[in-house]
Amino acid sequence: MSLKLRISDDIKTAMKAKDTQKLGVLRMLSAAIKQREVDERIELTDADVLSLVEKQIKLRKEAATQFELGGRLDSAEAEKQEAAILLAYLPQPLTVEEVSNLIAASLLEVVAQGPQDMGKVIACLKPKVSGRVDMSALSQQVKLALSRLSA
Repeated sequence: MSLKLRISDDIKTAMKAKDTQKLGVLRMLSAAIKQREVDERIELTDADVLSLVEKQIKLRKEAATQFELGGRLDSAEAEKQEAAILLAYLPQPLTVEEVSNLIAASLLEVVAQGPQDMGKVIACLKPKVSGRVDMSALSQQVKLALSRLSA
């Protein structure tokens, strides 16, 4: 079942269950998917939908942080709950060991020499880890591994 179809089915389920919060979040996600399809005149693949889900989660986490800084804890909590609903659509996250193994394999694959090869390594890793790891954390790990190579 495609991710887009799964979201559509979950919207129907949330309507039947009268789960207004989940329904609202999924409708916004569905609207974002349709907007991108209309804007770009394409049919989104699961990978495209996955990147949209990641973007929506990131937006909600940033909003929660801003609300906390502003002292609006109730709004921050609502944003965190929405992000939690969206997390269900991401694949299982990779373990630390799996990420380390993928980084080591990518370093060998692109024949990395040092920090100057950061872009090549990330480009090699991105399709393998999309949606399964925080990219900023991955970037830090790759940077550390590349600095060890040049030392």
